[in-house]
Amino acid sequence: MIPDLQMSVLCDDVRQERSGKFILIGLFDGIALPAYPAVFARICIVNRWCCGQGIYQERTRLIGADGTTVISESKEVPVKLDAPEAFSTNVQFFLNTRLEVEGIYWVEILLDGDIKLRYPIRVSRLNLPAPGQGARGAVEG
Repeated sequence: MIPDLQMSVLCDDVRQERSGKFILIGLFDGIALPAYPAVFARICIVNRWCCGQGIYQERTRLIGADGTTVISESKEVPVKLDAPEAFSTNVQFFLNTRLEVEGIYWVEILLDGDIKLRYPIRVSRLNLPAPGQGARGAVEG
């Protein structure tokens, strides 16, 4: 039975407690940087699968602002579900991701080579205050 993708979340970091619980740090739905091209140091993507049974292969991709170019891709990681009520949580780390331009980038989650989810990430310019303007400058977040 093919599983459902219960969630896919972007965040800065992930920790796992001894009990097995995951702690997601710095959830975000967009990226703002002061200039482009730029390198974004770390993107974590957490995917959780449920309601299936068997062993599958997951792959996560980041697609560029042109909508087609793969700018970063994970290795295949197993999704192992021993029973229909089981869960499988995978964490992918994308380090030093090069973002060439502002625009809409995409996250793709594949299971056994088939796209199960594709969603956008807005990449925009961070407007920093001009020198001498202090904390009253325009800052987007």
